Amino acid sequence: MAAAALRDQLTALLSSMFTQGLVDEQFQQLQMLQDEGGTPGFVSEVVTLFCDDADRIINEIASLLEQPVVNFDKVDAYVHQLKGSSASVGAQKVKFTCMQFRQFCQDKSREGCLMALAVVRNDFYDLRNKFQTMLQLEQQIQAYDPKQQ
Repeated sequence: MAAAALRDQLTALLSSMFTQGLVDEQFQQLQMLQDEGGTPGFVSEVVTLFCDDADRIINEIASLLEQPVVNFDKVDAYVHQLKGSSASVGAQKVKFTCMQFRQFCQDKSREGCLMALAVVRNDFYDLRNKFQTMLQLEQQIQAYDPKQQ
């Protein structure tokens, strides 16, 4: 009974993530790879690596934008890397924000980049919180029924 309620919560969470545009069909593909491959923890590992990497990249970008002379090419390279990581896990909203961010880099606009950084950081933190909730629910479901992924 409790496992079923947790599965319902997980389904509702995932549905809301899609509805809000936080994730796209690429994330669904990752889930299907886990289900079809029978590799428990695959999505958890990919999501955790993405979150760690994205957090590091966002901090690097923030540091670069604090410099007296901003190296916009370097900022753009980091934003491009974040966009690629986001696309690979299906983090749609972060990916779209990065696309806009890159325009500010090309325009060499510190103010635009700082605004875009605030938005990408916010989008990422929102997604990371949802991913953490998702992983906690999956762990709780696993504890009730070890055969479940």
